[in-house]
Amino acid sequence: MSTEPETTRDAGAPTAADPETQDAGEPSAGTERGRGDGAEQTGGDASATAADGEGGDGDAVTGVGGSGAEGEGETPAQRSEAEAEIAAQRLERERIERRKAEKQGPIASGGKLSGTAADLLAAVRAVESGAKPAAAFSGPEPTPRRAAPEPVRRPQPVAVTGAGPAAGPAPETVEAVRRVLAEGGAPEALAPQVGAALGEGAPDELRADPWQLLRVAGVRPEQADGFARALLGADCRPDDERRGRAVVGWLLEQAAVAGHTALELPALTAALAQRGVPDGEAAVQNALAEGEALVFQDALEEPAAAAGRRDDAAQDGEEAQPRPVRVLVGLERYALAEESLADGLARVINALPKEAAAEWEAAAATVSGSAAELIRAVAGHGLVLHTGGEAARAEPAALLGATRALGLRAVAACHTADGRDRLAAAVTTAEGGSVAVAGAGTDFVTVAGLLSGAEGPGRDPEGALELDLLVLPDAPQLDVESAAMVVESLPDGARLVLSGDPAVLWSAGPGRVFADLLAARVCPQIASRTPDPGPIGELVSGIGIGELNQVDAPGKEIVIVPVRDAGEAVHRTVQLVADSVPRAFGVPSEQTMVITPGHGGAAGTRALNAALKERLNPGPGRFGGFDPGDRVVHSPAPGRALPGLVVKADTDGLHLEYAGESVVVPKDQVERSVRHGWALTAHQAVGSRWPAAVVVLPGDAAQALSRPWIYTAFGRAERHLSVVHGVEQALPRAVAEVPAKPRTTRLPTLLRAQVPTAH
Repeated sequence: MSTEPETTRDAGAPTAADPETQDAGEPSAGTERGRGDGAEQTGGDASATAADGEGGDGDAVTGVGGSGAEGEGETPAQRSEAEAEIAAQRLERERIERRKAEKQGPIASGGKLSGTAADLLAAVRAVESGAKPAAAFSGPEPTPRRAAPEPVRRPQPVAVTGAGPAAGPAPETVEAVRRVLAEGGAPEALAPQVGAALGEGAPDELRADPWQLLRVAGVRPEQADGFARALLGADCRPDDERRGRAVVGWLLEQAAVAGHTALELPALTAALAQRGVPDGEAAVQNALAEGEALVFQDALEEPAAAAGRRDDAAQDGEEAQPRPVRVLVGLERYALAEESLADGLARVINALPKEAAAEWEAAAATVSGSAAELIRAVAGHGLVLHTGGEAARAEPAALLGATRALGLRAVAACHTADGRDRLAAAVTTAEGGSVAVAGAGTDFVTVAGLLSGAEGPGRDPEGALELDLLVLPDAPQLDVESAAMVVESLPDGARLVLSGDPAVLWSAGPGRVFADLLAARVCPQIASRTPDPGPIGELVSGIGIGELNQVDAPGKEIVIVPVRDAGEAVHRTVQLVADSVPRAFGVPSEQTMVITPGHGGAAGTRALNAALKERLNPGPGRFGGFDPGDRVVHSPAPGRALPGLVVKADTDGLHLEYAGESVVVPKDQVERSVRHGWALTAHQAVGSRWPAAVVVLPGDAAQALSRPWIYTAFGRAERHLSVVHGVEQALPRAVAEVPAKPRTTRLPTLLRAQVPTAH
């Protein structure tokens, strides 16, 4: 690697405490709610320390009642000693029979719990007994799962009506909410969001329960407390059960922002204590009783020896240790998505059409190496996982070509439009044709376009996609809700290939679908043997295994630019993008992307974009801060970042162009969904690549660095990578010692219950 010594000393380094110096995937303490670019942790909350969700093979139970202690009958005082002995023997025999039966089915909810866990399930039992309303709890006790269940629902295509806003609350509702907010000293600008979150009854509901303000993205408990004090006066108390329920929901939402689909009970109660809830267990019970959260009981894996001893003890009539479980609490939407995803994957795995093996073998014979292995695996299995770096995308491309030759309908859905176009080019080049036009056809789509109906092959009358094979080359970016929608959309008998690089940053939304599937080992896994070429490929491959190696770069493919502070980092970045990279490597400024850990701070995306605009496209920003020719990033939905170019603005809104398509962003959405885009975070950049990339590492970003972040940021460069380096030894330390932060999920446990045979 080369080192560029030229430096310019500018002041203005930010403090490390600024939360906006962190990537949205690595927020500092005090992170506010909102999905943004994705998240890996929840600031100082205990939810960030929740354990990884790779559990055992017991079935999860959602809100099902039952006895808190098994077989614990109480003998009346007047009963004789002989009668008591007979009763005890009868109970013991019943206990043994129950244990034998349990080995043939899932763990019963509440049957092995005591203390806090049993108390939590009491809220669920209260609903079943009629003492409290059912709210959002599941109804009857779950029945045994089928081997290949039908999907829960068939999602219908969503009509695309442009980028206009969805219908919001009525104006009179917004005005009434505005008056309540003003009375409590809260910003009146929150009125539309409160109305959308609480519905038409928002004014009365907010006045009756001021802590409902926590349902609005960005509001924190201390802010809701101040609002409640202004409205309730002396009646506002820390032990108010309304506050406890609201904080439980807020913490679970924050956990989802950090990627968790549920939280273990001890982590949740500890986080409640940090937020000043005096009785965390009671707050969780209230949230469960009101249907604002669900409780789950997942069996954990245990050593075979321990399981054998327990079974032997049960057969001998001895008291055996209960099977280990973990109690989780989560929001209904993510629980249902995860269970629906497990059901859909089991259907894909178990329902495969019987086609001529000779035809698939002939197709595999036309290629070699990992590509041939992938084709053979797809021939015999409904679900296949494929891992590899950027160069490994040639193998799914070969699979798509082989599938076409067999006369089957194959579609590839990528995370970004850039990824879609690069895969289309790889397939057409491999087939000897011309490179596909960006955005054309139905064989290469984005995941968002496929789900919305804007792209793709269309759907049959039942709502299933009309295809035989679906390939997802950016599987690590699938969150649990998107993955569930994709799998549920597959017709019976269709094959699914999930492909991607397991070392990149995980999805912006909750879940870690690809990593969970790799861990569950319920289907074939094909690891690519195609290495990424060149010095950048060698550097990134080493980072993936925790090594920051010195790489020979004779053509200065990799350049290190040392800086002393954030001001100097901004100056050197502008110089690289505007002058050095175009002059030395022939890569124009518009094809160079700057990547930095966060939005705020003296070297975040805001500061860098302001400096780059001043140098590359100066202007007054007459269109809401933008001028024609500005590079921007449009975020139409949480977790989506679409780099584009400003074309013009008129009464309809801001006209953008990206990936060969024209988009109009309405004026009222520009401020919250469009930012300048010469500089992005790694989460915004994942799924796309540029001829050159400049990665900026200011000194205050050291705590935000991790191996997946560095791997992702460095891997966005195709021909040239410049690293503006101000973190000293924090860079090699992060590569060697800071892996991805764990996420608590239930998918591996649910899959093992659905598909017991591991591959």
